[in-house]
Amino acid sequence: MGSIELKSVGKRFATFEAVRSINLKVEDRERVVFVGPSGCGKSTLLRLICGIEDVTSGHILIDGVDVTAVGSAKRGVAMVFQNYALYPHMTAEQNMGFSLRVAHVPKDQRRQIVTAVAQILQLEHLLHRYPRELSGGQRQRVAIGRAMVRRPKAFLFDEPLSNLDAALRVDMRLEIIRLHEQLKTTMIYVTHDQAEAMTLADRIVVLNAGHIEQVDTPRNVYHRPANLFVARFIGSPKINLVEIDRLAAAGLGELVAVVARTFGPKVKSVGIRPEMLQLGGTGAFARKCMTVEYFGSETIVYFEGFDDAPLAAKASGETYFEPGQTYPLSIDTSRLVAFDAAGDALPTL
Repeated sequence: MGSIELKSVGKRFATFEAVRSINLKVEDRERVVFVGPSGCGKSTLLRLICGIEDVTSGHILIDGVDVTAVGSAKRGVAMVFQNYALYPHMTAEQNMGFSLRVAHVPKDQRRQIVTAVAQILQLEHLLHRYPRELSGGQRQRVAIGRAMVRRPKAFLFDEPLSNLDAALRVDMRLEIIRLHEQLKTTMIYVTHDQAEAMTLADRIVVLNAGHIEQVDTPRNVYHRPANLFVARFIGSPKINLVEIDRLAAAGLGELVAVVARTFGPKVKSVGIRPEMLQLGGTGAFARKCMTVEYFGSETIVYFEGFDDAPLAAKASGETYFEPGQTYPLSIDTSRLVAFDAAGDALPTL
């Protein structure tokens, strides 16, 4: 079992409140990702769970047992750090087996455990090498293996892929998903990269300024953001946010009427994901193409907006757009999101 529960957990450094009364339950075997901008408290929260930092207020329970005052080594969790933290004078095998050695596990048993973990991580042919002789991805797998040999109740990952190149990050994401399916262990993963959050999580915890903005599945966080902060943070390119008055001033009365029928009279702004904009269609309106970004399989097109911000649209990579030219656009209104004056998402009527 590896459930983790946070009850009104807070952390203060002098006058700075890094974590503000967090309540969260992570179920056994669940894969949860903490995501948010720099300084939002996600790494601090992970360190509190691990026991590296002491809480200022609240309680942390692991498998229903209060471990708030229990040391890091006795919590049954294992941390994987951003910088690998491997001993340079030890081989991969020695690094992976170090905690077992400290725990006085017999040498033969230690080697047996390390070899079994190395096979899972496809590292058995590299156990004799030192960290300087390994690639970034191999060093990260050694760091994960060092955590695995402890057979923890939960793995805690603190931005473990940020030092890797883009292609290797994709490979390691798939590796972590494979490991989770094989080990069936609780995982909490911290990242500022929303692509990692969307692909790795069973549930995403969106953090901002030390508190939780939303906890939900990746699909719901993307399509049903709880507020303007989540809507802006999740998604690339960013969601198009347009005030309802701007749409009315642009002569899009029919669209304004649809929004009113769907969300009621409290709408202050609407959110339009780039993929909701399409060429032509019912209720099309003209917009000038400003900039085009070609990515091969898809094209991101920036059109003249309704205010100072451009309208971002996604299109097939086979579709050609000419900057300076005007195109008819329409919006898939079935997937719109709307927000009130306070920035909270409005439910459909």
